[in-house]
Amino acid sequence: MQFETLQKAMIAAMKAREKERKEAISVLVSATKKLAIDEGCREDIPEELVDRAILKEIKSVKEQIDTCPADRTDLKDEYTFTLSVMEEYAPKQLSEEEIRSIINEKFADVIATKNKGQIMKAVMGELKGKADGKIINQVVSSLCQ
Repeated sequence: MQFETLQKAMIAAMKAREKERKEAISVLVSATKKLAIDEGCREDIPEELVDRAILKEIKSVKEQIDTCPADRTDLKDEYTFTLSVMEEYAPKQLSEEEIRSIINEKFADVIATKNKGQIMKAVMGELKGKADGKIINQVVSSLCQ
């Protein structure tokens, strides 16, 4: 995802007077800018950094949904809408089958050790941002048994 695409989407939401959508995209723009400043690449923001910021914000919103009190359906609906907007801009994540095949192809030597810690360390370096960490953990756990 290019940063300019995110900015254009925010402007389009503002013009269409879609307040909630604009706010959700604005969070992504702000998070990306902050990360770019922290990493010293404010002028030329790489796509990888934008994707990382989006995934981090999605994780945060999912935690808000999970910790939201059951009787606060208004908040839960707001968080769910925000999540759906953010997921439109998220990078495509690998499926469990794709993760399993990548691990079996590239990390056969590490899998042979049956050391879950070593396997996770090797795999996460390769797949971070491309796949959900929980799914990676499940796949690795099944391979270690």
